[in-house]
Amino acid sequence: MAITHLKVSKPEAEKAEDDAKVRAVVEATLADIESRGDAAVRDLSAKFDGYTPDAFRLTQSEIDAAMQKVSTRDMEDIRFAQDQIRNFAQAQRASMTDVEVETLPGVILGHKNIPVQSVGCYVPGGKFPMVASAHMSVLTASVAGVPRIVSSAPPVNGEPHPAIVAAMHMGGAHEILCLGGIQAVGAMAIGTETIDPVHMLVGPGNAFVAEAKRQLFGRVGIDLFAGPTETMVIADDTVDAELCATDLLGQAEHGYNSPACMITNSRKLADATLVEIDRLLEILPTAETARASWEDYGDIVVCDTHEEMLQVANDMAYEHVQVMTDRDDWYLENMHSYGALFLGPRTNVANGDKVIGTNHTLPTKKAGRYTGGLWVGKFLKTHSYQKVLTDEAATLVGEYGSRLCMLEGFVGHAEQCNIRVRRYGGKNVPYGQAAE
Repeated sequence: MAITHLKVSKPEAEKAEDDAKVRAVVEATLADIESRGDAAVRDLSAKFDGYTPDAFRLTQSEIDAAMQKVSTRDMEDIRFAQDQIRNFAQAQRASMTDVEVETLPGVILGHKNIPVQSVGCYVPGGKFPMVASAHMSVLTASVAGVPRIVSSAPPVNGEPHPAIVAAMHMGGAHEILCLGGIQAVGAMAIGTETIDPVHMLVGPGNAFVAEAKRQLFGRVGIDLFAGPTETMVIADDTVDAELCATDLLGQAEHGYNSPACMITNSRKLADATLVEIDRLLEILPTAETARASWEDYGDIVVCDTHEEMLQVANDMAYEHVQVMTDRDDWYLENMHSYGALFLGPRTNVANGDKVIGTNHTLPTKKAGRYTGGLWVGKFLKTHSYQKVLTDEAATLVGEYGSRLCMLEGFVGHAEQCNIRVRRYGGKNVPYGQAAE
């Protein structure tokens, strides 16, 4: 049994150097926003986007004007996508129920699922205005019942992007900002003179946005730590090289540093896929970006068995995992570290990104080992509560609690239990001692 790396991405040391540069820029920028507020945000917007409006928050008339620029067909497509995403989010929300149970006679325990009270949803713009990200964050937060949803996206060609504004508004955003990059997530998290801070930040973004969310975590909640888009193709000889190459490059076009990996047990398919990638890069309109990603961040791993393929896939824990084999359901049963699975040749990551109904904000950089992606549950906090209803229950639980507190040396804790054993159980427990 052998695992062969037919193509390897650039060394981790070089990637770490890039990350360090991003960290320094983000740290300085967030400090500037905290110090100077709106003035810093305005300077950053002018520098990076050439955009200095009277206010970054869009008025209702500005929202209406932007939506008027969206074609009828595009509006219909946005509605269709939002219907699918809403349907799945509602099904997920229905699966999360409040709980109340009597665990002992007179002892009631429960939990409630309470929405986060304010959320900032970042929608990337730049080279590819991510209309779909508005559905994934804003609409999902709306289904969760978040009472204040702030959404922000950078200007495109000097103005709010009409389709993004439409998607935000239709998804349920209460406030829409035309603001991008570090300045957007920084302003939403830290707050300025004109932008009230939120409790949580969600949504994808470039390396600077992702790092800003990482540095702001703790001050606010975040959905997950996310880096550049990753895609993995797990394939055997039941599929062809054109399909594999198309699925790899389809995600590599996201940015110059978007990892793309193929794992296969067919050396013939691996070699053919390399040839097909070269062919497609000659005709793909976004080849400049996709080629950079593939050259620096592309991997092809050839294994002997499906078990080895599974091991490599779980170890790499990529964001998008496209499985096209003679045993797709076996991978569904045995994969445990990933962002989302796309099973079978008829399924593809692009549909998951845009329209099918699952959420496209997913864990990267091996975060799939400990978290899933954005979903309605991310916007809900599960809070427990307790009620002791009878004297007998207060006495029974109190006696156990007293002794366990004293076991740990917490005398004050024990007295919380003891006073109730005395009052409700009529038992004489000496002060500062464990109940019998």
